[in-house]
Amino acid sequence: MNDPVYAHLLTQIGTADDIKTLRGLRDQIHRQMEALLSECPVERLYSILNEMHDALIGRVIVLSEEQMARSGKGSPPVPYAYILFGSGGREEQTLSSDQDSGLLYADPDDETSRDAVKQYFQGFAQITVQQLQQLGYPPCDGGVISTNPVWRLSLSEWKTKLNGWFEDPDWERVRYLLIVADGRCVYGDIKLMQSFQDHFYSDMLQNPVIVKHMLSNTMRHKVLIGVFGQLLKEEYGVDAGSLDVKYGAYIPMVNAVRLLAIQSELRESSTLERLRGLRDKGKLSSEDANACSEAFRLFLRLRLMTTERTVDGMFTNNGKLASSKLSKELIDELKSSLRIGKKLERLVNKQTT
Repeated sequence: MNDPVYAHLLTQIGTADDIKTLRGLRDQIHRQMEALLSECPVERLYSILNEMHDALIGRVIVLSEEQMARSGKGSPPVPYAYILFGSGGREEQTLSSDQDSGLLYADPDDETSRDAVKQYFQGFAQITVQQLQQLGYPPCDGGVISTNPVWRLSLSEWKTKLNGWFEDPDWERVRYLLIVADGRCVYGDIKLMQSFQDHFYSDMLQNPVIVKHMLSNTMRHKVLIGVFGQLLKEEYGVDAGSLDVKYGAYIPMVNAVRLLAIQSELRESSTLERLRGLRDKGKLSSEDANACSEAFRLFLRLRLMTTERTVDGMFTNNGKLASSKLSKELIDELKSSLRIGKKLERLVNKQTT
């Protein structure tokens, strides 16, 4: 990072020795990011913000290791990878992000120590998730969290789990596979994560029909533009008149690009990186890839505009953008971008059916 202010913040994060200090640094980062929302290029803003999130999460993991050692549990008995899913995996976290996480650890050489290794990482995950919650990252409502034993496994157990999800791809298991596709190692053994991904993509090659299952699951959220080019706004409740940016613009494009990337065996997790990869592989024309990238940058910017500060100084985000924030110029830009999203939806349906 070239900016000396943020380089200094990263140094402070890397040397912080308690959660209170880290919380203060996170609050400072958020105040600075909030001030930059209207002037910083969106891709640059997300790059800085997600680098800071990674640094904060990584430091919490180090502190969790230290707490395990102080409590007599020792150091990690085998290499491990702490994985982020969701927006964290895609490096698209906003000012308000929850914990979508998993834990992958190496199989012990001695089979008799397997239970002890499992118990270590169970305790380690509990401390990490608790400390991240204190830092301001609430646990995932859907249970995709490293304290959930479904998402905390050894490499061999993960391979068996993936095999089962691929062999019997019901709706929920396909959802899990799509979650896994966004996985990224935020701390730990990168080679272990690569082995995990190798198995994921080898299973994908052996189960080509899985893409059709993924299509029905992943394309259920449609871009919110009507047949006459009108924006489809919320009709009822407290959010009436607002636009669901998250599920009506951002998520549909994330889902469509992810599916094309999986088909093309692209291992990038960032949506913009996936679009570049699809262009480089000839799966999208340069014109279409560039248009989709520009549309997605707008959706990223609008997501930040839906963020609101709460009484405790943290941020919440329901993904709904009030109509008062939509100028005529922005509405025109949004309609154009949503039409690009609609075109991408049609392309995905054509290529996967």
